[in-house]
Amino acid sequence: MMMVPKNISLLQFFILLYLFTFTFAASSEEATALLKWKETFKNQNNSLLASWTESSNACRDWYGVLCFNGRVNRLNITNASVIGTLCDFPFSSLPFLEYVDLSMNNLSGTIPPEIGKLTNLVYLYLSSNQISGAIPPQIGSLAKLQILHIWDNYLNGSIPGEIGHLRSLTELDLGNNTLDGSIPASLGNLTNLSLLHLYSNHLSDPIPEKIGNLRSLSDLELDTNFLNGSIPASLGNLTNLSMLYFYKNRLSGSIPSEIGYLRFLNELALSSSFFDGSIPASLGKLNNLTFLSLFENYLSGSIPEEIGNLSLTEVIPSSICNLTLLKHLYLERNNLKGKILRCLSNISGLYVLIMSQNNLSGEISLSICNLTLLHILDLDRNNLKGEIPQCFGNMSGYLEVLDMHHNNLSGTLPTTFSIRSVLRSFNLRGNELEGEIPRSSANCKELQVLDLGDNHLKDTSPMWLGTLPKLQVLSLRSNKLHGPIRTSRMDNLFPKLRILDLSYNAFTDKLPTSLFQHLKAMRTIDQTMETPRYLGDIYYQDSITVATKGVELELGRILTVRTAIDLSINRFEGHIPSIMGDLIALRVLNLSHNRLQGRIPHSLGNLSSIESLDLSVNQLAGKIPE
Repeated sequence: MMMVPKNISLLQFFILLYLFTFTFAASSEEATALLKWKETFKNQNNSLLASWTESSNACRDWYGVLCFNGRVNRLNITNASVIGTLCDFPFSSLPFLEYVDLSMNNLSGTIPPEIGKLTNLVYLYLSSNQISGAIPPQIGSLAKLQILHIWDNYLNGSIPGEIGHLRSLTELDLGNNTLDGSIPASLGNLTNLSLLHLYSNHLSDPIPEKIGNLRSLSDLELDTNFLNGSIPASLGNLTNLSMLYFYKNRLSGSIPSEIGYLRFLNELALSSSFFDGSIPASLGKLNNLTFLSLFENYLSGSIPEEIGNLSLTEVIPSSICNLTLLKHLYLERNNLKGKILRCLSNISGLYVLIMSQNNLSGEISLSICNLTLLHILDLDRNNLKGEIPQCFGNMSGYLEVLDMHHNNLSGTLPTTFSIRSVLRSFNLRGNELEGEIPRSSANCKELQVLDLGDNHLKDTSPMWLGTLPKLQVLSLRSNKLHGPIRTSRMDNLFPKLRILDLSYNAFTDKLPTSLFQHLKAMRTIDQTMETPRYLGDIYYQDSITVATKGVELELGRILTVRTAIDLSINRFEGHIPSIMGDLIALRVLNLSHNRLQGRIPHSLGNLSSIESLDLSVNQLAGKIPE
């Protein structure tokens, strides 16, 4: 019994009692068991657990160990650089553990069945390790468990139905593993669950109806699996949901109208699946929605008036103004029809707007120019017509991506690009545009991709674009550009250019030797790049049309290692300059269908990375160099 000294206040007494309780030495059995586990580490002297020694007090001195009444109660060694296994963890010797956090280490092996002996456990974190094998059914014995996180490991096998016994569980995160089989219906028993993450696994079969019992659920992420069947209507019972991610599955059927009951929903992602039918009008009731992604499905018909993002009439329904918190809108790769963009200016926070590869028609409304936070606008592969609003040039101070390729747009390009421009990708290929390339384009210093190919632009040499310091892709193919290409008075042209396509034009005179003297990115091979990278970001991937071996292809993504020069089908004459042999990073070179003469220079033999070389339909003579 602890004696209370005289002349001590009640507050001081409780502080002493607290210190006495939590620094009391752990039992010798617990300390010995933890030391034996430490001895199995491959780096037992180099991890943060170096303080675990026989001569020190486990409760007071050991890193990550906290005791209560002299028994080890909490073990928190997250991100402690431990290299070991769970197989040797002393489950039987630590019966009083309530909190275990072993995440962000290098623990391997399987989860042993002995974990079921930690019957007082409330919190278990094993995420970001190298744990493999199946989840043992004995985990269902942890009746007090409230949080179970084992995400980002190598777990396989099915999810044991015994997890459904954990009636106190509020968070279950098994994402980013290789679990397979069905989602057990017994998870519907976890009525206190607020978070369920099973994303990025190999789960299959339909989503169980009993998932609708989880009325406390606020975060449900089942994306990137092989789930099939339809979304159960019982999902409408989850009225506390704020995040619903089902994308990248094999789900089919129609989107249930019951989703409209989820009034607190902030993020809804149903993309990259097999949903068909129309978009339910009930989605217009989701007034708190900030993220909506429905792209890459088989949806058809119009977007309903209740949502109002698109309409079959020129008047966009006023209900779109209810979605004032929306920031990302993805509706690409469907069969959506109608006109667009009349009332979007009321969604002042819209950041990404992607409606590509649909059947949208009509003209582009000027109201889009009021979206002062819009960074990405992608309307490619629709049936849009009319002129491009000139205000797009003024938007370039915040607009990073403007893609409207393969439509029926006419008129001229915007001419008002400002020096504040942050535009990095500008793609209008495959339209009916006329006139010249606006000289204000030179203000777009962040531009990486410029594709104006397959239009009716009529202009002279565009080499003044060479002053753009970050330009990597320039395609002006199939226009009415003409005259010689002059660069002799310009310095440091196109320092990062990797793809140059001026084919199908009417350029004349000799091949521009002075241009080839620049092109630094084509004159060196990057030896440091270990994995392929693509132009673009998580929101938008750049694409381009190329001709290789006489076949036109559209590349849905552009590798940063791709290098190509296509000057075919012009009126170039004279000799092929030997300096082209210095462009050693070139993978594609096409000079066909011109009026070139003389011999093929031996220096082209230096192009060791070349994959396609086309010099056909010219007036070349002599032998082909070895």
